Amino acid sequence: MPQTTDNVVHTRPPAAKTAAVGIFVLFTVLAGMLGPMQSAVNGRLGTELGDGHLAAIVSFGSGLVLMLVIILPRPSTRQAFLSLPGHLRRGTIPWPNFFAGLCGAVIVLSEGISVGALGVATFQTALISGMVISGVVCDRLGIGVPFKQALSIFRIIGAVLAVVATVLVVSPNFETPHTLALVILPFAGGLLAGWQPAGNSNIGRLSGSMLVSITWNFLIGFVALTIAFLGRVAAGNASFALPDIWWMYLGGPLGLASIALMALLVRRLGLLLLALASTAGQLVGSILIDSIIPGMGTVHVVTILGALVALSASGIAMIPSNRVREEETPRQIGPHDGIAPESEPDEVRS
Repeated sequence: MPQTTDNVVHTRPPAAKTAAVGIFVLFTVLAGMLGPMQSAVNGRLGTELGDGHLAAIVSFGSGLVLMLVIILPRPSTRQAFLSLPGHLRRGTIPWPNFFAGLCGAVIVLSEGISVGALGVATFQTALISGMVISGVVCDRLGIGVPFKQALSIFRIIGAVLAVVATVLVVSPNFETPHTLALVILPFAGGLLAGWQPAGNSNIGRLSGSMLVSITWNFLIGFVALTIAFLGRVAAGNASFALPDIWWMYLGGPLGLASIALMALLVRRLGLLLLALASTAGQLVGSILIDSIIPGMGTVHVVTILGALVALSASGIAMIPSNRVREEETPRQIGPHDGIAPESEPDEVRS
């Protein structure tokens, strides 16, 4: 806030503002690197256990335990969390909002299954490319936003570049169809990821707490993955085991740390700059992890080129477009629409 003395307004010098933005951008890039770190942990966990499905359960379970420790001691968040099943039964908001955690489950499951074979950089580029396309489609359909966005030339170019980026990073694997098929998992996870924020924000608005929404998100993903795994165990296709290495339990906490940091940084940078900086962090972090950590993945020239194309696709697709003409006035909220929160819940306010 500008300070006033004797009716004179003192504002921060432009150079100071620029420096502050630069520092927050740097923090956002570093926060974006937590995503590749989570992928690397879950990928190694899947390799260690020999079961990417079980690795996803461990990752979701560790995140769920941490969130329960945070929200259950507080009466307000505990009551809000325990009231969500009642809201689901009564249909307070459309039921798909309560199952947004399934989208996250697909992403974490794909980490456990495919990162070991693809490498972190290829996985993250395919994931981000899917998210770019999903964002364009969700904006066009008005999912999670108050107005539909027209399919501008920038959004179409961004979607096309996202496909190009995916083709580039997987091109070294064209002669190995099995490895190539694994790219479908992160790409599909990215496509689903565009639908997840709308459901989570609606649960956050309903409960009055994004902490409750995140916990519910982890619970849904954990339960879905566990039910499917128990089915595999009953059929004799899986067995339960836990890793002996402590850092392999950090997948869930790393994801939570990323969510928390982004919630804090968005107030300083805004959504556009935050998205670009975090995407850059994800891609740079992915390449560094594959380059530095033995056995994580091979970084080819086309891997770096694909990462740069994915970053460009993200930036171009986020260029604002005109609202669809028939949506110039707010439309009625339908049963499958997201409801944007009017204000941020207390837990994520600075």
